[in-house]
Amino acid sequence: MLEYRRRLPTGSPQGYGHVLYLPEVAGPGPRPLMLFLHGTGECGDDLELVTRHGPLQRVLQGEELPFVILAPQCPAGYRWENAPLMELLDAIIADKPVDGGRIYLTGLSLGGWGTWQLAAAFPERFAAIAPICGLRVPFRPGTLERLPVWCFHGAQDEVVPLKESQAMVLSLRALGGEVRFTVYPDAGHDAWTKAYASSELYAWFLSHQRRIGR
Repeated sequence: MLEYRRRLPTGSPQGYGHVLYLPEVAGPGPRPLMLFLHGTGECGDDLELVTRHGPLQRVLQGEELPFVILAPQCPAGYRWENAPLMELLDAIIADKPVDGGRIYLTGLSLGGWGTWQLAAAFPERFAAIAPICGLRVPFRPGTLERLPVWCFHGAQDEVVPLKESQAMVLSLRALGGEVRFTVYPDAGHDAWTKAYASSELYAWFLSHQRRIGR
């Protein structure tokens, strides 16, 4: 089931509109949550755009994923901002049966950068992250390298060069971080279609759990 919740017309990122997916067949107890951040092409005020790529595309194709999926929409002309993202995430956690130890973060392009940025600011909130073809971000030692990371990029990317992800991966590994890095040799900027089509990514997310309060 998809819920479409529109943003108040404030002209700012406050109060992100979002699409929320709730698995129809829910097992007992709280559910894991995946926070998905879209790319520049899906910015605006048409929530249907948010479902064009990524996990929600798979849902619309008929696949049942075992996550609550929260997919906010960034207004046109803006980039992802940490404060409204966390406010929205906290609101959903308070309203839905979400397992706070199994919150996963992923995004593509602009959302890949947003994934790095949000995780660097709030590493204690996520069990694992999967940034896809995102720009590098500065981070403090003791933050991102504590998170399991699976990074994806296309070797032929002319929009966000491969070196952006390579720099993040090398920095994290130098600090002892747990990092997987998948480079698609023939892919350009669209590394996300293959990444999100793989059931292995979703199984990898579910293999990680954060201890509350660590």
